[in-house]
Amino acid sequence: MSGEVNAAGDVRIFKGIPFAAPPVGDLRWKEPQQAIPWTGVKKCDAFSASPMQGCPVPLGPWSAEFLIPAEPVSEDCLYLNVWTSAGDNGGKRPVIVWIYGGGFNSGGAGCPIYDGEAMAKKGIVFVSLNYRVGIFGFFAHPELTKESPHHASGNYGLMDQIAGLKWVQQNIAAFGGDPDNVTVAGQSAGSWSVNCLVASPLCKGLFRNAIAESGALLIGSRKITTTLKQAEDAGETTGGLLAELRSVPAASLMGIKYPHRVIIDGYVLPRSIKDIFDAGRQNDVALLTGWNEDDGVSFGKVKNAEEFKMQAEQRYDANAARFLQLYTSNTDEEAAAAQEHLSRDETFGMENYTWANIQAEKSKYKVYLYRFTRKLPATGSYSKYGAFHTGEVAYAYDNLCFVNRCPWETVDHQLAKTMSAYWANFAATGNPNGKGLPEWPAYDTKDNITMVLGETQQAKPLPGKDGLDFLSAWNMLEYRG
Repeated sequence: MSGEVNAAGDVRIFKGIPFAAPPVGDLRWKEPQQAIPWTGVKKCDAFSASPMQGCPVPLGPWSAEFLIPAEPVSEDCLYLNVWTSAGDNGGKRPVIVWIYGGGFNSGGAGCPIYDGEAMAKKGIVFVSLNYRVGIFGFFAHPELTKESPHHASGNYGLMDQIAGLKWVQQNIAAFGGDPDNVTVAGQSAGSWSVNCLVASPLCKGLFRNAIAESGALLIGSRKITTTLKQAEDAGETTGGLLAELRSVPAASLMGIKYPHRVIIDGYVLPRSIKDIFDAGRQNDVALLTGWNEDDGVSFGKVKNAEEFKMQAEQRYDANAARFLQLYTSNTDEEAAAAQEHLSRDETFGMENYTWANIQAEKSKYKVYLYRFTRKLPATGSYSKYGAFHTGEVAYAYDNLCFVNRCPWETVDHQLAKTMSAYWANFAATGNPNGKGLPEWPAYDTKDNITMVLGETQQAKPLPGKDGLDFLSAWNMLEYRG
């Protein structure tokens, strides 16, 4: 295959490499099949179509740099991209395989902030891959389960990711990568995916390290995971026979309301992720994980102080007073801030904190925990957003140059240099530390030391730990109940 070379001539780039057959026609809602072979030299110099989804529209802090290109979008989307600075003599460089976020309903590897050139210059072979989202990636149906040799359906998006990881094992050496030193990395739903892949028995031996930015599916995942039976029941409500559903144009399927969730299907995930971890049956890997200071994503009307207090009393009953000490809401302004912090902690912080604690107590490998606190510099309507959800990605992969709306300062460039060095070091060795970097101690459940990544980089006890402990204990009761 042929790709392209960057302007400096030191990175080779291959875009749109097929890693599976197009999942169309009879292959819609099937496990990814082997890619169709080609003859001659295949030109790989442009991103493939993004997965089927709605038109990308900027929302809140997420400007165009954080979104897929407007077109093309297609079911024929199972392609990946590779950036490498290894020469023709090959080598064995560490590999990062990037999995995008988007709530399992949107996203794609062609997003500007996922560019791999800067990481390739740091000696990483960087891979980004597409996977099916929405109804195309997470649709279950009794007929699909019946036709499956694994007696399972749904989770096609996760199986796409696994197929991409298998492609890496088989092919990455040709790009100078080391198949024995692969790190799977993702953010938001990509981080949920990483948590699923670490739990899945199908991923044994496919990667050595994991980077999970803002997301896991352990104790508070009831809105994001479902049983196979529940998913099948939802699938049946769409109406029609399977053959008919496979013949419906992709654009028409977009109008069907279906809950796109990770399915405990007995195959990709034999049990719930928490139960897999409790039993010690996950793939044991080194872990770098954390979340952002302003990760909370709240929609709908903000409650005033009295409404927030009433909600707390209804949910936490005798424990409401303790909750309101941790999430202070004496005024309407405090209540608004408390709701943002609660959204952050329940949706992201609690999950990654739980995973870090399990890793620290049970794994033979280390875990490194971070909190990203840098408010991205902005003007106009963007100035109200802080260290928002996804904001860390451009820093972690040294891609500030792609976010044109931010008037970057010296501190931002230094933070990107530091974070991307941590990420690259971790991919290489399972340890983010390196020469010239602030020391990042491994996390343990006694001291809870966390690397705060902001205007300065400093290791300190985990901020907000008491609130996370409260929420974790409460959600564990609900999880087990």
